Amino acid sequence: MSVRPAAMLEWAAKGTAAFEGAVHRLTDPGFTKSSYLPDWSRAHVVAHVARNADALVNLLTWARTGVETPMYASGDQRACEIEEGARRPAEELRAELLAADSRLAAELAALPDESWTATVRTARGREVPASQVPWMRAREVWVHAVDLDADTSFDDVPHDMCAALVDDVAGSFQGRPDCPSVRLRSEDGAHTWLLGDSPGVEPVVVSGDLPSLAAYATGRPVPGPLYPTGGGTLPTLPAWL
Repeated sequence: MSVRPAAMLEWAAKGTAAFEGAVHRLTDPGFTKSSYLPDWSRAHVVAHVARNADALVNLLTWARTGVETPMYASGDQRACEIEEGARRPAEELRAELLAADSRLAAELAALPDESWTATVRTARGREVPASQVPWMRAREVWVHAVDLDADTSFDDVPHDMCAALVDDVAGSFQGRPDCPSVRLRSEDGAHTWLLGDSPGVEPVVVSGDLPSLAAYATGRPVPGPLYPTGGGTLPTLPAWL
């Protein structure tokens, strides 16, 4: 039986197409405009997503060969490459993105079944199976497509991907003292998540559709209404991704 993570590969492919489409809609001068990320232009976001593709190729190489191949040589190297990429002409940066996406797609398609279970390490030092690499890419391309502020919103993200994103956020915020106690609930009641779990504190319940909950959880512009307990203000969540 194949161990290829089919759903995650599909999310990554669709997210890549969405990100490339958003970049294609940008005018050359538009690359210098601000993104939704603090202190980053749209060019910074594009450069980051291109370099992330190559970093994930490194992890797939590690999984295939067994030779440790970190995502980045260092945090400083990663930051320098993003800054250098952001200064390049728009046409060159577009081409770099497409080339990096193609390299990653080729590596994902060629990875042998037995390599998907190999253990690799993320840039933050977390050990994961290589089968998580497509999820890592899906997360990057979908969320950063929204960050470009180029007519892509969480309404464009598949609903099952939105739910998986909130799963990821809830896991990363668990036990964090800087995260308020918030319970997210989908409007149909089929999904609930607890973000932060302060002992003795009643969580604020926030309900809404899946795209809006995912946008709120990841700190991005919310496409639809959210309804906190008692109609109060939405708690501020820590930064994510």
